[in-house]
Amino acid sequence: MACGLVISNLNLKPGECLRVLGKVALDPKSFVLNLGKDGNNLCLHFNPCFNEHGDTNTIVCNSKDGGAWGAEQQESVFPFQPGSVVEVCICFDQAELTIQLPGGYKFKFPNCLNLEAINYLAANGDFKIKCMAFE
Repeated sequence: MACGLVISNLNLKPGECLRVLGKVALDPKSFVLNLGKDGNNLCLHFNPCFNEHGDTNTIVCNSKDGGAWGAEQQESVFPFQPGSVVEVCICFDQAELTIQLPGGYKFKFPNCLNLEAINYLAANGDFKIKCMAFE
């Protein structure tokens, strides 16, 4: 995966949400949104897989603490289509992150690192960010 957008000093606080609007590539394998303290400390690795590493139409979520991956969580709801424009909303609090997908489906992922703020965002893969908003 090519290196894409990286933002540091994001300062997303508990109770705040990040909305990401982007376009999925026409022939996607996967894309990634990483949120956390830095690249080795992620409270959320959000990875919709169209067809990569044996995962087909599956959302894989994980955390990374000091460079070590945590327990993987998979979601079978997959509202992403090649070539489509989609919005993902991630709401952060100290206990968990709530991820809202296109079509209104929501799921939760634990804030295993107990971060008090999210300062790092990295996006790469077969997804081009068009707009980001903070709420």
